[in-house]
Amino acid sequence: MNAPGPRARRPALLLVVSRRRRFTRHVLDRPDIDTVLLRPEASTVEVPDGRPAFRLRAGVLAQEEAARFRRWLTDLGLPRPAFFCNPDEAAQPSAHRFAAAAGLPHLSPRQVRLVTDKLAMKELFAAAGLSAARFRAVTSATEVKEFADRYGWPVIVKPAVSGSAVDTWKVDTDRLAAVDLALRSRPDRRWIAEEYIRGTEHQLCALVYEGEVQDAYIAVNPAPLLDALDGAINGDITLAPSEPEPVDGRAVAQRIADALGFRAGYLHGEFFIRDDGSFVMGEIAARLGGAELPTSHGLSRGFDMLAAVADVYVGRRPALTYTRDRSVGELLLPARPGIVTDISSLAELMTVPGVISGALTAAVGDRIDPPRASNASSGHVHIEGENSGVVRARMAEVLRRFRLEVTQAHP
Repeated sequence: MNAPGPRARRPALLLVVSRRRRFTRHVLDRPDIDTVLLRPEASTVEVPDGRPAFRLRAGVLAQEEAARFRRWLTDLGLPRPAFFCNPDEAAQPSAHRFAAAAGLPHLSPRQVRLVTDKLAMKELFAAAGLSAARFRAVTSATEVKEFADRYGWPVIVKPAVSGSAVDTWKVDTDRLAAVDLALRSRPDRRWIAEEYIRGTEHQLCALVYEGEVQDAYIAVNPAPLLDALDGAINGDITLAPSEPEPVDGRAVAQRIADALGFRAGYLHGEFFIRDDGSFVMGEIAARLGGAELPTSHGLSRGFDMLAAVADVYVGRRPALTYTRDRSVGELLLPARPGIVTDISSLAELMTVPGVISGALTAAVGDRIDPPRASNASSGHVHIEGENSGVVRARMAEVLRRFRLEVTQAHP
């Protein structure tokens, strides 16, 4: 599958195809890892380079799929994986059931529940001794109002299981009727009401090897994520190593890894620092951080973050040799529904001080229909600065210069 070399010396990794395309490409290009691809039936992500990928069928017993997988490997002459990595949040339950049946490292059903179910996460944080936002399960606007009467408006309402902030709302009395309709129209989903935290939102990522956090990386959101869904600046800014951290990220991640029984891989979470300075844990996931966040961490410290991630998933202690001390942020470029008639070029954006890389996902003539989700964008840029404050100011300048024109009909 990869570059020539003694196969017996190379670990074989089963990697789930996901939207983490940069990571997928990195692993496929590694000459020291044999990579086999797994694609869940419900996935809409294309397999890179037309490579063979095992199609994991929905609704079929995991043991049956594992037996079919072994025959598939034999038929194609592919190595039998000994390691497993799933960066796809939606595929966590089915992918780890399959990995267990195939005799690969995996999360147990309990672990999957604790890192995908927002109600169960509260149990995990309590076990880890971490403060979390107050909450309750809700099924109607009446119950949301009862919660707000106790803890105040606004209230966060979200599905117990979802990703990218899809169907997540900051609710006040004006939005209550719309939320009631959403809750009643989806009785098959469990919903949670959560207190709104006034303060600063942060991202926490950690690399875990043999149960020990090797290092943790903190980023600050230039605006709260839910405000970004309503038009505020959308991005994250990895703190420079020399910047003071709002919390001991390594210690927090270790508490979570211990309570979860997490042995190896990538932890990604969100936390808040209230206006009074207190810490509140938000959510946690056992997968890579979204969008280009891992790349921002690597650029901030001057090391290959994706190589370190891949290493922990194939049983190697990651090499964490840092060569830079800067803050690097990822700015998601705005998107609006319609047909693109004009958009800034990447070359134009690269002239803004601090912009070091980027990519556009929309071009003139494209019809775009961005979902209400935290990953909706027309592209991204990475921006550097000596600290997060400088990066945030440079993000604002990029947005001031960025140009996106759309129409609802072809010109």
